[in-house]
Amino acid sequence: MSEEARSAPRARDAEQTRRNILDAAIAEFAAKGLSGARVDEIAARTQTTKRMIYYYFGSKEQLFASVLEEMYAGIRRTEAGLSLEGVPPEEAMRRLVETTFDYHAEHPEFVRLVSVENIHEAAHIAGSATLRGRNDAVIGLLRALLARGEAAGRFRAGVDPLDLHILINGLCFHRVANRHTLGTIFGVDLQAPERRAAQRRMIVEAVLRYLRAGGETPPAQPGA
Repeated sequence: MSEEARSAPRARDAEQTRRNILDAAIAEFAAKGLSGARVDEIAARTQTTKRMIYYYFGSKEQLFASVLEEMYAGIRRTEAGLSLEGVPPEEAMRRLVETTFDYHAEHPEFVRLVSVENIHEAAHIAGSATLRGRNDAVIGLLRALLARGEAAGRFRAGVDPLDLHILINGLCFHRVANRHTLGTIFGVDLQAPERRAAQRRMIVEAVLRYLRAGGETPPAQPGA
């Protein structure tokens, strides 16, 4: 057997080990944050050793950065998979908003990990060119949709794609990040199917109404 043939299974095993470590780290960091997470526990979850984890990722901090990269990659892959290029702009925007809502609802670990990174003032994102480049993609997607909608006379002019990204993600993120406090304070279950469906419709309608060409922007309040 050639060396190339022998190396292929080893490469697959290495990739599977790395994948297993990442999956365990996602669960550990999402549950306990960066400070509370223990590499020993991640090793136990994967039936490997701390030494092996450091071999693949270098340090606990670098492992956390890799976890963030993996989580952001997930939502960016989902957006890219929509293939919105040939879809009319309003329908394309609707699909993107619905997908963003669903991704946050179905991946609370993503919301928790982003919240943890904000506690650390984005220190790990700041050191990752991969993360910054990957997340530029969603702004490019929104910019293209806005341009198509404006050219078709469907969207208003002058919408900043980053501001729109914040608008879309605001409700999607907040309702997951604060579901426990909101649920306790107001006595509601934000995960109930009927409430989730209503909020999904609400954010889609809010975004499309805001973007609609000819819509009036409310005047700024004094002191705002």
